[in-house]
Amino acid sequence: MKWLTWIPRLVGFLLWYAWELILSNVAVTRDVFTPRHISSPIVVRYRTRCRSEFETVLLSVLISLTPGTLTLATVARSGPGGAAVDRDAGTEGYDIFVHSMYSDGPQDARASLQEMETHMLNGIRPAGAPR
Repeated sequence: MKWLTWIPRLVGFLLWYAWELILSNVAVTRDVFTPRHISSPIVVRYRTRCRSEFETVLLSVLISLTPGTLTLATVARSGPGGAAVDRDAGTEGYDIFVHSMYSDGPQDARASLQEMETHMLNGIRPAGAPR
């Protein structure tokens, strides 16, 4: 049944991302044209819920396209000896390192990344995002 909602969820994600892109552009533009800079840069490691390289790359690209953020690195999590671990063990997947210009600390930056990831996964996965 979730297949029937896939296209509306994808369109909803694209509209949400377009709005976030506009808000980010406004924040960066305001910061550039005011004498006092309001940025508070931070680098965080974010543990994604992405299951594939495609999802991880898409999330990384969306982060980098958003003004004020940049994906610095992506690291695959794996088990001992580099072997992939069963998903139920909770250790496989990907971590990304993100530089954010406008956040109120690591928790705020991770919350923003999680919100973006949830919207993205809900839009691109036919079955929806993990809860």
